[in-house]
Amino acid sequence: MVVESYVVVHNIAKRHNVGTLARSATAFGVSELILVGRRDFNSFGSHGSTSHLRFRHFHSLIEARSFLKEEDCDICGVEITDGAVAVNEHPFKRSTAFLLGNEGTGLSAKECEICDFFVYIPHYGGGTASLNVTIAASIVLHHFGVWAGFSERIRDGNKFVVAEKPVKQAGRNFSAESVEALVEERKSRRANGCSVLDDATNGNPTENVLDSLFVDDE
Repeated sequence: MVVESYVVVHNIAKRHNVGTLARSATAFGVSELILVGRRDFNSFGSHGSTSHLRFRHFHSLIEARSFLKEEDCDICGVEITDGAVAVNEHPFKRSTAFLLGNEGTGLSAKECEICDFFVYIPHYGGGTASLNVTIAASIVLHHFGVWAGFSERIRDGNKFVVAEKPVKQAGRNFSAESVEALVEERKSRRANGCSVLDDATNGNPTENVLDSLFVDDE
């Protein structure tokens, strides 16, 4: 059985955290980073790691959940809730997507509804009530990698060897489906009366559609 891990990004207050999340995700073997709502992100802090990570976009949590279920994947909320299990107990069974809460308010009720189970990170000191979202993700993803038996990356001196950089797919930081797919998505959303794209794309959609993506679909 092939086991994979995913990170679901939704409602994170500080958009630059996506860049540092991507860096941790690549370090710990994440297959895809799933953006829900907004398609754009800030790559600050990624140190080029976004080029080594697949991104996928969904407009809603329900769409993201449907995709993950088709992949036979559990959804794990990282939150202190009733019934949450300490992450060091490794309560994993199969491929898992990790959903982390907003830095200030944690997971919302809607986010909790799509989760199959929850883990929390035990604290041993009394100086803080919670961790930065990227630090929390790093700890949880490392534990999952240990449980899954991911192969350790080779080292060269005091660094891990970075894989050859893939061919760049797009010039801007967004979850990039093909331009044709984005045009079809726009047409479909307009037909359903829920378009969020600017009318300026009417002139030449293949040139202007990318500039229309930077809107908040949440």
